[in-house]
Order: sequence, then C-alpha cells, then structure tokens
Amino acid sequence: MPKWLRKSLVVMITVLSFGMVTPSQAAWLEELGQDSGLKRDFVESKPQNDDHNLNNIANIPTREQFIDEILVQAESFAYQKFGSKIKPVIEDEFKEVILPEIEKVIEEVTLKIPEQNLQYLNISEFPSGGISERIFHIQNELNGEDIIRFHVRRDNPPQQGYWFNFHYHTYLDGFQNHHTIGSIYWNKNTPPKWMS
Repeated sequence: MPKWLRKSLVVMITVLSFGMVTPSQAAWLEELGQDSGLKRDFVESKPQNDDHNLNNIANIPTREQFIDEILVQAESFAYQKFGSKIKPVIEDEFKEVILPEIEKVIEEVTLKIPEQNLQYLNISEFPSGGISERIFHIQNELNGEDIIRFHVRRDNPPQQGYWFNFHYHTYLDGFQNHHTIGSIYWNKNTPPKWMS
C-alpha cells in the first residue's frame, strides 16, 4: 500500500475517532529500516541511485499531495482544539481566512526541503487544551526536530473584546519570531477553554 494512502487512512481513523485513537508512528519508522544511515538530517540529504530507491520513487508523495494531506490533518486538529463550544462560532472564518494562510506557510517553508524528503515530515504534536496555544507541529520524523509550530493565542486588547491570534514559528529562524497568520474575533465575553 502506498505510504500516502496509509497516512491518509491514519488521518481518517483519527478524525472518525475524534482523536481518541491515534495509530503509532513506530510502525512507519520500522518500515524505514533500522539503518542508522537513515537517521541523517533530511534537508541536506541526497537520494542514492540504487535499485531500492528507484523502486520506491512511486511511493514518494508529490509536494501537492503532501500539502493536501497535511491540510486535512491541520483542519481536523484545529477543530479538535476549538472544541464544541468555539468551533461553531469561528469555523467558517477559520476555513475562509486562516486555513488558506496555513497552506501558504506550509508551501513556503517546505520549498526549502527536497520533495523526496517530504515523506519524512508528519504532525508530531496534537492540540493542547485549556489555555495553551499549540494546535499542531510539523516534525522531521528522522531526527525528531520540529519544522513548523502552529499556535493560537487568546488576545484581549483593552476595549476590544477577545480575539484568537493564529501564528506560527519556524526552524528557519530558530523558532524565535512570532509570524502572524491572522486573527478571528470572538466577542466581549471570555472564551471557553480549548477543547471544551
């Protein structure tokens, strides 16, 4: 079964079970093999020209397939974070304004990564509840390092009510800068906790 199809099935199972069941990614790592040569930094790696790699080219997702797959997961995790109280209020605006911007960010950041290495990226961190910011992180599964961290923060400027500020951090600047994606207005009342 192609890797992109297997990952799509994992996403569907996770979505349908409301995130309660998340298949272990250890099985995926086992399929990559135990060769320590695979544990290199994929940004600088170059594919080898042996028959094994040539036979596996068909299993490597295109950049478009990778982005489509990640966006399905991103939307699912965002709705999981919003919970049943926040989601109905901001879902439409999130889909129209924020999700397309998340797609642009993923496209821009992953352009620095060779297409054949996109297969080693996955969503590593799942939404956090309460008042914490994390929606999800995209990680290099070979070395465990984050590539992009997507967060949402509650802002309450004086006399303006509450806003949800969507932003990201990236490995390109050592996660030091706060890059704004956009904001969605809640109202004057304190929003419920995430995932409630």
